Formats: sequence, structure tokens, C-alpha cells
Amino acid sequence: MLQQTTVVTVAPYFDRFVARWPEVLSLAAAALDEVLHQWQGLGYYARARNLHACAKVVAERHGGRFPDDIAGLRALPGIGDYTAAAIAAIAFDQCEAAIDGNVERVVTRLFAMREAMPGAKPKLRMLARELVPDRRAGDFAQAMMDLGATICTPRRPRCVLCPWRDACAARAGGFAEDLPARAEKLDRPVRRGIVFWLTRPDGAVLLRRREEKGLLGGMIEVPSTPWRESPWDDAEALTHAPVKATWTRLPGTVHHGFTHFPLALTILAATTDSPPEGVWARPEQFKDYAFPTLTKKVVKHALSVLG
Repeated sequence: MLQQTTVVTVAPYFDRFVARWPEVLSLAAAALDEVLHQWQGLGYYARARNLHACAKVVAERHGGRFPDDIAGLRALPGIGDYTAAAIAAIAFDQCEAAIDGNVERVVTRLFAMREAMPGAKPKLRMLARELVPDRRAGDFAQAMMDLGATICTPRRPRCVLCPWRDACAARAGGFAEDLPARAEKLDRPVRRGIVFWLTRPDGAVLLRRREEKGLLGGMIEVPSTPWRESPWDDAEALTHAPVKATWTRLPGTVHHGFTHFPLALTILAATTDSPPEGVWARPEQFKDYAFPTLTKKVVKHALSVLG
């Protein structure tokens, strides 16, 4: 939950999550829809899908106990190098370097690494591993994370409080705040799409589930065209519409930002007397579905315009 998300935001979600599924076997037995519903609002929903898939594998193949070696951990769904190292160090006290963004910053400044990220990562991992002590690797891993989060911060690092202040090459050189160096960011072109707000005479709205893999995988959304950089005209967009109907463009645009691109959506609305098969829900039932933030924005905009 803490990947790309602050502790303040995560805390209430974590409390509710572990209260509902206090151990891996109960999470493995849960339905994915339940997990996604508990996760909604946190974003980066692949984390929830991977967490659920990981629990199922641990339950089915490992008797409910996590592997205690890097290779076994790395083979689990959703567990990469950092998470595998963190589990190995913290849960099993293995001599592994758990390198998150905070640890990257500490090590980069400690050795005054001026190479830009992400190209410097292999060298950084090597240096970080050399710092791990033979004993209490888990305590060391958590101390490094906390050091980066609270003392060796991106802006205005509190070097005077740092236990490594005398050994830090970047502090000695007076350029700690300039590190880590980052490669120049590329422009992120806006992607565009058309949303189809289709209602039945009883007021229910057509919804659909996204594919399990990919962005917002497994989440519920209002049907739309694919997202692309070139604009859509209505005639082309209607080839993706769920039914043939008299579609009306709603005023305004729904904007949303993903990590790698911004998105702009316009909405076409229609009512049908011959509803197609699919997921239908009245607005008062929307709370029962796992809507990502983007879908919530679409719903809010459509309902505000249509009254």
C-alpha cells in the first residue's frame, strides 16, 4: 500500500484491510471484487490484484507460509527485487538490501553519486548491499527507510541530525540537496477518449469491467473508446459505442492524471429501450462497485450535467 502512496493516506486503508483479512489464508479466500472494493481510492490497482494473487499462490503452493529465500519470494506474483529483499531482510533476517526511493536517496548522498537515475541504479544496488550488516539486517533495512523518510529528505535534509553526517560525501561537498540527479523528463502527451453514458428507462447506467491485465485492470468503468493521443471525432468514436442510439455530447471534459500520461475524456450520453447485456446499476448503487478515481470523476461529471 505504501508504494507511491503516503503513510497518512494509507493508514486507515491498512487498518480496515487487515481487520477484514488478518492473515494470508483469509485474503486468499476472498473474492477479487471484495479486495478491489476495499482498495478503491488508493490507486495503482495492480498492487491490489497482485496482492490477492500472491496470497492465493502462498496459500495453494506454500501452505500459507511465505518462502524464506529471494528466489522463492521473487517468483510470487507482484513481488519484485525491492519487495523480495525487504521480506527476506525484515521477516527472515537475511543479509539483503531493500532499496526503495528513500534508501536510494541516502546511499546516493552518502557516496556522492552524481550519475543520473535510473542509469545509476545498478551501481547504487551494489553499494547498498555492501552496507548491510551481518546481523539484524531487518532492523537495518527499516532504519534506512526511516532515515530517508524523516532525515535525508528530498528537500532541506536535516543533516545535523543524521547519524552518518560525518561519513556523507554529499554533505561534505555541500550538495546533498542536489542528489539524486535525475534524467530530464520527457514530455507526456495527453491521451484522449470518448465515454458512453448509456441509461435505461429505469435510470440504470451501463458499466463494464476492464481487462484483468493493464492499467486499472479488473476495475469497473463506464464504457469508452480506447485512449489515444489523436483526437476522436464522434463518427469514429461511435464505432465503439455499446449500441446504436441518438448520442449527445455533454459539455465539459473530465481530466485525470496517470503516472505516465494525462488523460482527457469527453462524454456522449444516450438512453436505450433495448439495453444490451452487461452490468447495469442505478446511481444509488454505485457505492457497491469498485470504482477507480477516474470512474468516480466521470460519474460525478455526468450526473452534474444531466441532473
